[in-house]
Amino acid sequence: MRLVFRAFAGLALSLCAGLASAQSTPALQGELHIPVRYETLENGLRVVLAEDHTVPTATVAVYYGVGYRNEPRGRTGFAHLFEHVFFAGSENLPESVFYYFISGMGGIANGSTRLDFTNYFGVVPANALDAFLWAEADRMAAPTINAQIFQRERDVVRNEIFVNVQNQAYGDWTWIDLPMVANENWHNAHNFYGDLSDLDAATVEEARAFFEQYYTPRNAVLVVAGSFDTDDTLATIQQYFGDIPTGPELPEIDVSEPPQTEEKRAEMTDPLATEPGLAIAYHMPERGTPDYFAMILIDQILVRGGDARLRQRLVDELGYGTQISGGINLLGNVFNYDGPMLWTASIIHDDAVGSDQVRTDFDQVIDTLRTTRVSRQELAAARSKFLTEFYSSLDYSTRFGVVDLLASFALFDDDPSRINRIEDGFEQVTPELIQRTAQTWLRPQNRTVLELRPGGVDAATPATEEAD
Repeated sequence: MRLVFRAFAGLALSLCAGLASAQSTPALQGELHIPVRYETLENGLRVVLAEDHTVPTATVAVYYGVGYRNEPRGRTGFAHLFEHVFFAGSENLPESVFYYFISGMGGIANGSTRLDFTNYFGVVPANALDAFLWAEADRMAAPTINAQIFQRERDVVRNEIFVNVQNQAYGDWTWIDLPMVANENWHNAHNFYGDLSDLDAATVEEARAFFEQYYTPRNAVLVVAGSFDTDDTLATIQQYFGDIPTGPELPEIDVSEPPQTEEKRAEMTDPLATEPGLAIAYHMPERGTPDYFAMILIDQILVRGGDARLRQRLVDELGYGTQISGGINLLGNVFNYDGPMLWTASIIHDDAVGSDQVRTDFDQVIDTLRTTRVSRQELAAARSKFLTEFYSSLDYSTRFGVVDLLASFALFDDDPSRINRIEDGFEQVTPELIQRTAQTWLRPQNRTVLELRPGGVDAATPATEEAD
């Protein structure tokens, strides 16, 4: 699911991808060990270096600790809008020069906005690393933010909303509408893509203030992974980034959610949908706890792959639809968030089947997990499925998966080396913990049920909550 997108002119890296696939990586052997050097500059910039000469490229990512949850009230979608603005170049590399500078060195770059961060990342040939670092430092120090660019990018974001949400059947119901009903705290329960009236009211002055508050070394992690010399690259980073001012103290934002004590039900109408849908979300345990790791494997057991229980029951046996969708953190992955989260499962189902019947059969699958312990064989299969997905996501051709985890663990845990201990949390999950976690978190009182009905009203009509 693309949420944010400003792509530079690209260079085919097929040769590098071929080299990566042809060589045996530690991850593919089940012996993950990413070399990590972690330093903090005097201005507060956290730097993570992972030297790896598998492919003759370098991947650079800058993660700023500001995402959808941080945007101001009355300015929904502002974090995403600013991410677009930030691609407009910098003092020494104005916009058109910025594009050609990156593509001219044989690089590709992109960015995204997520719940708890905004990131900018790219891949360049190893011999162009210093130039790419200079460009990122120049943008951090002095980006181009003016009224003309702000208005243009606001129009681009408005167009994204029209194309990706309002004119797409089922475009946002599980990752915007469902969290808006399931959560109580505004920071978790507002329209992340942006209300059009809020976007129209935003000003370039607010964009400058947003940059000065959040886009600072104090609130950033710089990751470099690839073919380079660690000591030399650290010295280059110090040279280019070390003199950028630290920035102001960050505002404290309470994103906590009160415990849910009663089931919530809501319905919405999608005029472009052709069949009804049912989505169910449960609040997650705190990230990093034993129950959290158990929920990740429960996700595998219930919705991932052809052997997933919900798929087998609702799709294969009962034929209600063609697939079960869902997961943890639909705007990212199970690791790159820092705050309240939902586990979600959804199905677009045949309109001949009522949503009550679908929910009843869904509940039977969940209740079985809560009342009967999974076998050690099923648990081992779930763990194996997850680790296969995890290793694949590391993507040694671009290293985007690696830098995402390094940056997230540095940003949220101050511990990027946690990437090498990920398997430890899953080794502690037992059938007893799976059952206890299901009993605690997959309760009806801890969930929100959203029914989607096809046709009939304006696409902007929000989900409406029903009384229990």
